[in-house]
Amino acid sequence: MTNSNNFTGGGIPPLKPGQSTVYTAPPQWSGRIWARTGCNFDKDGNGKCQTGSCGTLLNCTGPSTPPASIAEFNLNETMDYYDVSLVDGFNLPIVVKPSNGTGNCSSVGCEGDLRQSCPAELRDEATGKVVACRSACDVFERDEYCCRGMYSNPVSCVATNYSRIFKEFCPMAYSFAYDDPTSVVTCSGADYTLTFCGSRNQTFCSYHDNKLVCSSGSKNVKNI
Repeated sequence: MTNSNNFTGGGIPPLKPGQSTVYTAPPQWSGRIWARTGCNFDKDGNGKCQTGSCGTLLNCTGPSTPPASIAEFNLNETMDYYDVSLVDGFNLPIVVKPSNGTGNCSSVGCEGDLRQSCPAELRDEATGKVVACRSACDVFERDEYCCRGMYSNPVSCVATNYSRIFKEFCPMAYSFAYDDPTSVVTCSGADYTLTFCGSRNQTFCSYHDNKLVCSSGSKNVKNI
C-alpha cells in the first residue's frame, strides 16, 4: 500500500499464492484491510466467503464480518498510525511491514497460524476444517469480553483468559479493545507491505519508485 491522490475502495482482485498487488491510498486516510477466504463468486461477482465476508458482492465496500484478522491504518501527512487487530477474531496470519519511512516503523501482526491453537469453543469450522478462530465477544456476547456497558473503559475491561491466548500467540497484535498501546506503531512517509500467510525464507516484496519489487532470500514476509 502506498500514497496516492487517486484512491478507490471496494477491495482488490483475488490473489493466488505468490501474487501481489498495489493498493493506493491518499496522504490522509483511515481504514481497515483484511482478507476473505473460502470465497465462491459467479461471473457477475455475486457469492459468499467462509471468512471475512463483507456482503455478497466480489467488490464489496461494507465492513468485515467476524472472524477476520484486520490491519488498521490512520494515515496523515506528518505521521501514520497502524496496527493489526484480532479483536474481531483470526482468519489468516497477517504482517504489516513499512518501508521507506522514518520513525519507529516496526513490523506488526502475527506470522503464526492461531487456528492451530484455537480453543475448541472458539473454532469456526467448515468442511471439517478450522477456517478461523472467533473472538470470545463474538461467541459469548458478554459485556466483559466485548468491552461494552460497564466494561466500556480501560479500567474495567481487562485481559481475559481468551484474549491472553491470542496475545501470547500474537504479541504484536491487538487482542482486545484496550490491549497494550504498544501494539499501535507510528511511522512517517512510509509505504506498507501487507503479507498474508507469510513465513521465513520466502519472497519479500516492497514498494520502490512506483513499482512493487520482489526478491528471494531469508526475509520474514511473503506477499500472496
